[in-house]
Amino acid sequence: MSTIYEVAALAGVSPATVSRVMNGMNVSPERSKRVREAAEALSFRPNRVAQGLRRQHSEVIALVIPDIENPFFTSMARGVEDVAQAAGYSVMLCNTDEDHDKEARYLDIAVSANIAGVVLAAAGDRSDVSGLIERNRPVVAVDRGPHGFDIDAVTVDNRAGGKAATKALLDNGFTRIACITGPRDVETAAQRADGWTAALSAAGLAADESLLRYANFRIDGGERAMTELLNLPEPPDAVFVANNLMSVGALQVLSQHGILPPRTGMAIFGDLPFMPLAPLPITVVHLPARLIGTTAATLLLERINGDDQPARTIVLRNRLAQL
Repeated sequence: MSTIYEVAALAGVSPATVSRVMNGMNVSPERSKRVREAAEALSFRPNRVAQGLRRQHSEVIALVIPDIENPFFTSMARGVEDVAQAAGYSVMLCNTDEDHDKEARYLDIAVSANIAGVVLAAAGDRSDVSGLIERNRPVVAVDRGPHGFDIDAVTVDNRAGGKAATKALLDNGFTRIACITGPRDVETAAQRADGWTAALSAAGLAADESLLRYANFRIDGGERAMTELLNLPEPPDAVFVANNLMSVGALQVLSQHGILPPRTGMAIFGDLPFMPLAPLPITVVHLPARLIGTTAATLLLERINGDDQPARTIVLRNRLAQL
């Protein structure tokens, strides 16, 4: 079996440089290429267990998300994995179903298993990452963060996106615009609803609380909320739906009533996961899901490798589009 010293000799670098390359640390592209070519020529495989013991953590990062069936999180997970794999790390995927107890169990496992770090889309306001922080395990929040913790975060401007989507409906002549958003204790849900309120206010309209519905960020939540809205004495003429899966449920209900867009206006936050057979005039706030994942994983690996600068929040741009 080849050793790190043989790889270093063949590549013309020090053993320390080989170690840095294998651990995903900053090395010049030219030296990194020589080391990897030498390692491949010698069939060198680093001892991952020994490396983990020296660093006091494994070469695994955890990705904790609320719903793996949501294509947004699937795409984000791909971005995390791409960066992690390139740096020699594996990714443990944990699906919480928006359940705080389930999330807490996964975070406890991350501590006990010496996971190197965690990328977390929090289940809600009560998410607790104190156990990881106490053991110097870095955490990067994505999409939504746990309250009360000073950690890195990667997100989008939810309020601005909600405002732009609602304004697009107003610009198309709709005035009685409803909002279907996520759970009350999820910050992204509140921020997107705030954008709805802000757009109406800017147009001189008051936000009618009877037109605001909180749901579960899933298809059935969108179905129930849209059904309730259509059963109002004065139903809305348009709806802003604050995530992609709920929009599917809302569209199914509108289809059953024969009032699909453009008869009923619709704007959604996030890309529609299942495209209708016929194109519909729907405004979409496009989310850079994969870029969120790659950005978060890059921040996490920097922390794992010793970056100790103050916590950073990176806000990525949304893009308004028409289906």
